[in-house]
Amino acid sequence: MPGITGPSDYSQEPPRHPCLQINAKEPFNAEPPRSALVSSYVTPVDLFYKRNHGPIPVVDDMERYCVDITGLIESPKKMYMRDIRMLPKYNVTATLQCAGNRRTAMSKTRKVRGVGWDVSALGNAVWGGAKLADVLQLIGIPNLTSSTQSGGKHVEFVSIDKCKEENGGPYKASIPLSQATNPEADVLLAYEMNGEPLNRDHGYPLRVIVPGVIGARSVKWLDSINIIAEECQGFFMQKDYKMFPPSVDWDNINWSTRKPQMDFPVQSVICSLEDVQSIKPGKVTVSGYAVSGGGRGIERVDVSIDGGRTWVEASRFQKTGIPYVADDISSDKWAWVLFEVTVDIPHNTEIVAKACPFYEAIF
Repeated sequence: MPGITGPSDYSQEPPRHPCLQINAKEPFNAEPPRSALVSSYVTPVDLFYKRNHGPIPVVDDMERYCVDITGLIESPKKMYMRDIRMLPKYNVTATLQCAGNRRTAMSKTRKVRGVGWDVSALGNAVWGGAKLADVLQLIGIPNLTSSTQSGGKHVEFVSIDKCKEENGGPYKASIPLSQATNPEADVLLAYEMNGEPLNRDHGYPLRVIVPGVIGARSVKWLDSINIIAEECQGFFMQKDYKMFPPSVDWDNINWSTRKPQMDFPVQSVICSLEDVQSIKPGKVTVSGYAVSGGGRGIERVDVSIDGGRTWVEASRFQKTGIPYVADDISSDKWAWVLFEVTVDIPHNTEIVAKACPFYEAIF
């Protein structure tokens, strides 16, 4: 790709914050301590988890960098950064989460493969850029389109990033065309993160942001966009990030029997305490995050100090001074909520948190 290259080694890696807990050095995968993660509603860039599959690409000529839009369309197009910046800019607050978040805890029940993430392989940021729906309109695909005249039903994003899982080929993923062309889905070609240009770890100069969906679909270092008939056949769409019943193991798995994971599940995590921690009896503040995929808000977070026998409701918040209401226009539908409750701990016990998404609270 003119203007940007994927290095063959790790000699040009960017600096990283020293507090990050490193889960893999090459490629670099790291997360912040859980207590630092929830210190603010918007996660500082330096503390945002780093998920990489190879050496970080290097931009050597921004003027030459462009994204090719091809596939089952009538008018292929090259888009340079100046073209993308001319489109209306949107800021979308959205939580990104690696599909492997909390894998270490999963492995305590049953061994799973992949990077051993704790609970901080996610973060909440304000992403700035052009809506993908606006970009696709430039090549003749109207809003709310589910199929092009040539049979294109999916939008594939291909990265500069090369990874071993693709046998040295590029990282890639896709989303349905109906989602890509829906302005309300807020899918972005993002060039800013928290009001600043993307840094190299997070996809500089341009990345995809697919709110409410596992981070594996928010492709970094964007090289091309392809309109295709079937979903992407890349490794991370077809041979990873799928949900199987307990009866399936690595010896009998049949990947083709399951769809790729898209929306991430509802969950809550206590971040003010470690998994096993000694504290004095008395008043203790329990705080953490709760999040649900698909734009579904969090209607309630409950905390138990007796292993789940009884529960108390925690307070929920996003922006300071603004009451959080799951389905209100003032709330960030793609973002996490932080929760907090003060409880009285009398003795050794198990503290548990659970979240209820908006739609479950209704029905």
